[in-house]
Amino acid sequence: MTARLQDRTAVVTGADSGIGLGIVDRLTGEGARVFVATREPDALGDLLERVGVTGGRAGDLGEPDVAEALVAAAVAAMGHVDVLVNNAGGGVIRPTMEHTEDTLRATIDNNLWTAIRCVRAVLPHMVDRRHGRVINIGADSVRTGLMDHAMYNAAKGGVHAMVTGLAREFADAGITANTVAPCYVRTPQLAELLDSGQAPPRLSEVIAQGTDIVPIGRPGDPSEVAAAVAFLAAEDSRFITGQTIYVNGGASMG
Repeated sequence: MTARLQDRTAVVTGADSGIGLGIVDRLTGEGARVFVATREPDALGDLLERVGVTGGRAGDLGEPDVAEALVAAAVAAMGHVDVLVNNAGGGVIRPTMEHTEDTLRATIDNNLWTAIRCVRAVLPHMVDRRHGRVINIGADSVRTGLMDHAMYNAAKGGVHAMVTGLAREFADAGITANTVAPCYVRTPQLAELLDSGQAPPRLSEVIAQGTDIVPIGRPGDPSEVAAAVAFLAAEDSRFITGQTIYVNGGASMG
């Protein structure tokens, strides 16, 4: 693998599993130094043992001031931050009218508020340096309308919409902002649940629908999402901003 990200630094949120871990491995594999963020302190130790991970911090990024502390720690550890990958998320997937106030709040907090707070925390630093890459992880379901995803899509739709405004507002500061939107991705954790036979029938139905609409005929892999993130983090993407790149095997087009 080439070292096209040599000398670049990145903050990756939601880094301890699935897509986030795939992104960490891809960025470090291409030479970047990475500062990781995870909600659970217990997961941080294992992350810090990975090659190329410079440091990390645990905390709930949906809460005020946590993102500011994350960025400050990353700058202290790495000297600067070139790339922010807003991967932290995890919505409650259920029929719209079965949501409660708590599940609605968790879905919005985990997906949209985490991204908003991290963007606002890192932008002053990037503006001062006249350089930055903001990469949000969105969801192809915003376009395909998978069953039980309406409230999740409300949160991820905000993540998608954010980058167009950021791209225009901060273009003259040398900052690009884009979204990578995957379809259903077979993460190791989800694969283990499905293979165990313990997945709820409704979840299995949602996943089957998410796979059936993919012309390539399979779910995505975390490494394929990470490849798109690595491209956007690199210098070759300097003229791409305000875009959503769908990593979806053709599930939605146009």
